Amino acid sequence: MAEPSKGPTFCQVVLDCTDARVLAEFYRRLLVWNYRPGDEPPSAAAEDERGKDWLVLRNPAGGVQIAFQQVDRLPEASWPDPAPVPQQLHLDLTVDSVGELDAQHARVLELGGRLLLDRSDDPDEPLRVYADPAGHPFCVFVV
Repeated sequence: MAEPSKGPTFCQVVLDCTDARVLAEFYRRLLVWNYRPGDEPPSAAAEDERGKDWLVLRNPAGGVQIAFQQVDRLPEASWPDPAPVPQQLHLDLTVDSVGELDAQHARVLELGGRLLLDRSDDPDEPLRVYADPAGHPFCVFVV
């Protein structure tokens, strides 16, 4: 069998959640991204059918996007304790400075994230690990 000339293109990360709209809104506000056309929240009077199933956020700069798939139940990762529920996947987000790390810390908490680990004073790689509203761990670190 011949080797392909190139591999598939990485399109998106999909996060399972019990409330797709809530999790999509958290990341939309945190990352300052946009909904895929048609995935925006409906008017207050309309039913949010898409928000009960599958939503996509697009990076305005292009590249990889994030999708949210609603499921009936989802056990929250128990990280940093690997038992009983390992994290299986986490997102890495970066900022340019410790000052920006501190500013984003306040935003994450305001938007509904929870702090899991604070290594903001690490001289080699300052970072904080959070859980999003669905319990998925994600890191914000200085590059």
